[in-house]
Amino acid sequence: MSLDPVQVMKGQDPMPSTCPATSNGDIKASREDNKDTHENVGSTTKPKPPKPENAVTIAVSSRVLFRTEKEQKVFEQKGIEEYLRYQVEHENEPFAPGPAFPFVKALEAVNGRLRELYPESEELFDIVLVTYNHAHVGIRLINTINYHNLFIERFCMTGGTSPIGYLKAWHTNLYLSADAEKVQEALAEGIAAATMFMPEKQIKVSETQLRVAFDGDAVLFSDESERIFKAHGLDKFFEHERENENTLLDHGPLKGFLEVLGQLQKKFYAKGHRLDCPIRTYLVTARSAASSGIRALKTLRAWGLEMDEALFLAGAPKGPMLEKIRPHIYFDDQMFHVEGAVEMGAIAAHVPYGIAQKYPHKKSSNTDK
Repeated sequence: MSLDPVQVMKGQDPMPSTCPATSNGDIKASREDNKDTHENVGSTTKPKPPKPENAVTIAVSSRVLFRTEKEQKVFEQKGIEEYLRYQVEHENEPFAPGPAFPFVKALEAVNGRLRELYPESEELFDIVLVTYNHAHVGIRLINTINYHNLFIERFCMTGGTSPIGYLKAWHTNLYLSADAEKVQEALAEGIAAATMFMPEKQIKVSETQLRVAFDGDAVLFSDESERIFKAHGLDKFFEHERENENTLLDHGPLKGFLEVLGQLQKKFYAKGHRLDCPIRTYLVTARSAASSGIRALKTLRAWGLEMDEALFLAGAPKGPMLEKIRPHIYFDDQMFHVEGAVEMGAIAAHVPYGIAQKYPHKKSSNTDK
């Protein structure tokens, strides 16, 4: 199975034919009118977005938030001028939801709960729409956002240039894209990033609880242990982990994102909502629990990070577990595992980081990573 970012989407709802040109309304309305985004469905009143320095900023490419395959073909086959003309001619036709859409809706649901508990706080998710598009396309994107009742006030339309510099200015905590090269560029700049994929038929995900699943090595942790396995084999890997059981693993590219999720979780815990917290995190690793899992758990504990659930699969396929978890997004550094997740209907994202990127992905592999 070979995946191209976002291009595996089939069997989705057809694109609506028209989009009402509604307005996002006045974002400076009083706090009394803005207790919960969900209370304002159908209204022009929207909450005020938080300041970037206070928020958990999620930058999302338009190509993963929405389905733009048709438009991409126009660009590739007919060039930029015809592409821009097409977008203007169809600006009242909303894009259909893409692989990041359920994730963004879940972020907004969490924001609604946070506003109920902390009306004055700006510690919220802030979604920034990032696109290489020319500003002309912005009208269609705004129409689509209003059609789907999303709260996205911040846009970054770069007109074909790299958005990475802007991501740093936004204090971005996570960047999701369909462009693997830009994801690698973001990772090189220290920004958590991943290339998103979507199954042909997506499993239903929760509308009230954000579920985020992480692989361990080369995602939350560094690729130190993976390098031992690649160079010396499984037995040497086990020996290395036993000898270094009390030595913390170094951080990986997604550690910071898990940290901010944990900070928001603690705000719910402080109000007595540990058991019904709208954020739930999962560690899904091919490590074995007894032989190599203890080092991972000790590292997370030393970092002060709580993982709601930890699954040590000892080399077993991850797809069936992810089918049960039903995450809004699952992060893994190996395409083999991303493909396995997609086959089971889960939304997965590839983190192109670490030594595994230099090796082919074989389905017959029975590694401990």
